[in-house]
Amino acid sequence: MRLHRSALAALTFWTCASVAEPLPQDWVDQARAIGYEAANSNIAYSVVESLTTEVGPRLAGTEAEARARDWAVSELTKLGFDSVTVEPFEVPLWERHIERGRIVAPGEQPLVLVGLGGSASTGDAGVKGAILRVESPEALQALADGSAKGKIVFVDQVMARTQDGAGYSAAVRKRRETGEQAYRLGAVGALIRSVGTSGHRFAHTGQMKRAGTSDLPVVPTAAVSGADADQLGRLLDRHDSVEVELVLTSEYLPAAQSGNVVAEIKGRTRPDEVVIIGAHLDSWDLGTGALDDGAGVGVVVAAAKALMDAMPEGPDRTLRVVLFGAEEVGLVGAKAYAQKHQADLDNIVLAFESDFGAGDIWRLDHGVADDALPLIKSMTAMLSPWGVIPGKPGATGGPDISVLAQAGVPVITPLQNGWDYFDYHHTPDDTLDKLERHSLDQNVGVYAAILSVALREGVYFK
Repeated sequence: MRLHRSALAALTFWTCASVAEPLPQDWVDQARAIGYEAANSNIAYSVVESLTTEVGPRLAGTEAEARARDWAVSELTKLGFDSVTVEPFEVPLWERHIERGRIVAPGEQPLVLVGLGGSASTGDAGVKGAILRVESPEALQALADGSAKGKIVFVDQVMARTQDGAGYSAAVRKRRETGEQAYRLGAVGALIRSVGTSGHRFAHTGQMKRAGTSDLPVVPTAAVSGADADQLGRLLDRHDSVEVELVLTSEYLPAAQSGNVVAEIKGRTRPDEVVIIGAHLDSWDLGTGALDDGAGVGVVVAAAKALMDAMPEGPDRTLRVVLFGAEEVGLVGAKAYAQKHQADLDNIVLAFESDFGAGDIWRLDHGVADDALPLIKSMTAMLSPWGVIPGKPGATGGPDISVLAQAGVPVITPLQNGWDYFDYHHTPDDTLDKLERHSLDQNVGVYAAILSVALREGVYFK
């Protein structure tokens, strides 16, 4: 089914006291029509292309992230949202400088590595020590205090490639905790096998648990590429001792300004009831953040624009697009948003986020009340033309939205295919050429179809 934009503009929302199960067929038809039109808009790719080209990398708290907010305000205003505002907050600002490493014994070899966000600095002289390898963060935690004195800890845990991202959830603990645990053990530095699935020889960065200078002390910590982790493993299998030198210089600067960009389409009959869709505007500093999370920005903006065009008189409820700042360094923007809007969280009918690249959405996970499960079942069936299948309970809605979910807000997760996402995640390879337009468009269609139901008066998820 394909409808011309003028035909979509003639469609109107019908108000009802409560949702029926299954969804009325005319609702399903309208949702699919809006989704098909949205998928053909090409707005999402244009948004990502503009963001990654005009701004590029957008590390939290930097001038580049500030330019991204200015860019977002300009773009969202031009698209015709009823209001576009910036909600500022402060964020610790960590910057990397010199980063290099090498094996110095039994023979000299270079290492491809990258510092982890929040790492301590070695100073210009660097540090040197024998490698102490462990297979997991659990094994590292089991070591006695001071047992790695003068050494460089190496957590050599392989990340599993999965479609739903479960491999990342299992592997990311080593990135968050190794620097802190290595400090407890008396180590002079730490390495981890990159939290990623790529076979290419580059390393994946990411945030440690430490989010500021006053947090728990850590040692200088870096991620090495998978190929270099393999090389270290082979050397350790062949020699009693392998010695490594690290130079990782970085610094924490005074707290800097970040902010959330918030745009709204006001509801017509229930303006105080809000549906939130989100993505994060910041990125790491290695690539241009096309997949993480430029794609998400493109998806939510394009889906919102599709609803705007389909309903010139406005939806029943208010649609709020939140482009969160400072996600990568600890969900700082999400926490700031929840705190600022704490008194109004009960008015959020549903929230969900796009922050898992740009693969096809294939499953609809949920975190809603039991009474709303029939509605989720009907919505999933509505999305079947896009290849979406029933999902699982326990959804968080996405990283930023998880903060709202913890406060009791109903959420869903339109889960994307993440089979190759962690080949690029937090690397120099996160660039625009990795986007598949047809998958990006499929995401927009699914988001727009979901919104066309969620924005109806009388549809409740809690």
